[in-house]
Amino acid sequence: MPIDQPATVAPVVVQTAQLPPAAGDPAFSIVAVATPILTVSDRLDDALDSVPGFSLYRRISSLGANPTTQGVSLRGVAGSGASRALVTLDGVPQNDPFGGWVIWTGLPPEAISAATVVRGAGAGPYGAGALTGVVALQQLDAIDGGVATDVEGGDLGYARAAGIAELDEAGSRVFLDASGERSDGWIPVIQGRGAVDRPLSLSDWSVGERWETDVGGAVLSQRLATYQEDRGAGTLYAGSNETGAQASVSLVRQPDAGDLGWRVQGWLTGSNLVNSSASVSLSRASATLADDEFATPALGLGANAAVRRSEADYSWELGVDARDFDGQSRDDLYNQGVASGERVGGGGQWIAGAYAEASRTLGAWLVTGGARLDGWENYDSSLVQTGSNPIVQRPPNRGGAVPTGRLGLRRDISPAFYLRAAAYAGFRPVTLNELHRPYRVGNDVTEANAELSPERLYGAEAGFGGQGTLTWDADLFYNRLADAVTNVTIGQGPGSFPLAGFVPAGGTLFERENAGAVNAYGVEADADARLSGGFDLRGAATYSHARVDGGDQAPQLTGLRPAQTPEAVVTASAVWTGLARLTLIGQLRYQSSTFDDDQNTRKIDGGAGVDARAEWRLGAQLHAYVAADNVLGADLQTGRSATGVVTYAAPRMIRLGVAWRR
Repeated sequence: MPIDQPATVAPVVVQTAQLPPAAGDPAFSIVAVATPILTVSDRLDDALDSVPGFSLYRRISSLGANPTTQGVSLRGVAGSGASRALVTLDGVPQNDPFGGWVIWTGLPPEAISAATVVRGAGAGPYGAGALTGVVALQQLDAIDGGVATDVEGGDLGYARAAGIAELDEAGSRVFLDASGERSDGWIPVIQGRGAVDRPLSLSDWSVGERWETDVGGAVLSQRLATYQEDRGAGTLYAGSNETGAQASVSLVRQPDAGDLGWRVQGWLTGSNLVNSSASVSLSRASATLADDEFATPALGLGANAAVRRSEADYSWELGVDARDFDGQSRDDLYNQGVASGERVGGGGQWIAGAYAEASRTLGAWLVTGGARLDGWENYDSSLVQTGSNPIVQRPPNRGGAVPTGRLGLRRDISPAFYLRAAAYAGFRPVTLNELHRPYRVGNDVTEANAELSPERLYGAEAGFGGQGTLTWDADLFYNRLADAVTNVTIGQGPGSFPLAGFVPAGGTLFERENAGAVNAYGVEADADARLSGGFDLRGAATYSHARVDGGDQAPQLTGLRPAQTPEAVVTASAVWTGLARLTLIGQLRYQSSTFDDDQNTRKIDGGAGVDARAEWRLGAQLHAYVAADNVLGADLQTGRSATGVVTYAAPRMIRLGVAWRR
């Protein structure tokens, strides 16, 4: 509850600065992250990992992942460092304006009250970027007691502190959140470890502020947030630093039976990535600096507006949105450790769209549908490289228009059983990162491609489920990702190449290309059983059969599995609250094998990780806990190089903490 205030203070507004869920949402595959899992998670991406089909580009959480690999994909269509899913916070996009990835350390879970995953192309109100779905985050509306904190420490030199607070005055509310953590990390290479190997260390902080007030029956909300993280990348000379800030303003009136509801929102996001990479000898005894990306400044701004009518048996919504991004990648280049030139590549991109959605309830039937039209343009693109391999490229502006839409149908057979079906289309404009920023992982080099076209996805699903003591849902789905952006193998090192320059022994040269299409079909299911004795059991699984159709663009890939795409994912959690003061939580996540390359030659073995937590309530709000991540000490593979060097996720990690919780 809000903190006590003098009797003369005006009552606090208890509304949210966003429109309520659309009436047609039950026709689609939507999963909410379990509140206990969200509440006790150190990092938001770990909590979202409980949803099958949710995946980052590589199998490693934000505790050790390079920021450029933290893009989100859903339903196993194909992993990508640039998100194929849209992540929003109270409706504001959280994907980086340059790369599309998400900096999870800048979103402390203590400030998040709900996380909902919409699986399937967003279209409709979600706009460009919601290619495989949407991760919709919601901030807290109130904090019991006005303040909550969490302080912990543990193995690997780990320490973290986070806090949130609410201040109420004169009919307005201010929310504050802050977090900071550090980790000495772990060395990801086990077999063949050499003198160049270093830990995946981490130091980060974030600060956020949100102010809300009532304006003539509408809620005005303003938010400011900033973050910074500094990482060691696992080898000598390799590391990253990412900083960013965001400002947003929202004005929302809730719809009711007699009046229209509406939303107007604007936002501004800035970020800068510093990233260095190294060339490592085959013996891992020595390394040289290969690339120093000393700055990647990017700026994004956007606005959206919507109007909604909600009645007992029907609703409709009309809306528009627009975004503009601008950024550059600035690098000092090195050839076998010797400075060889400088490269500056970048440009701008705008996207604007309009949509209409409607739903109608006809007895036990729910019918919903919507359509969008988006325009896009990549402009002012350039690549200038000096030194031993000079390049000057100024591609012409490119753009187009893309129609998308979605349809959904649901039939409630009884209060506890339903059937549903949906079809959808979505698109994702290629990020500035994919267009303009080459990058390096160890000895592997991936070239950018300013000629890339947007990705488009077409899909359908059918599902059924029930509600009651056991709540469950199961779906069959099919997706076709057209013009799939893929890192395609160009050649092997050692050798010199026209754009990349020298690629060392053990390295592979890739280039981003629209490599045909990816066809994926599968099944997903989840269930939640609330049993007597204080047990809450949740389980979920997905199986996805994804294969590349390279067509004329990349026939050598036809029939292969997309890189970083598992076929099976299983998650389970158990929460026991049988004693008034004791809570026990266990979690399991299994992921089958994947491949680290387009040719399916670098196999990453599957594996299962188990986490456990015991929490003792010392008082009304004071809790003490012990948590064990990867409690069984499993060696979970995250990557494999062309020479067979395997990298691993974090080993067993024990943490002790104290929390003053809402």
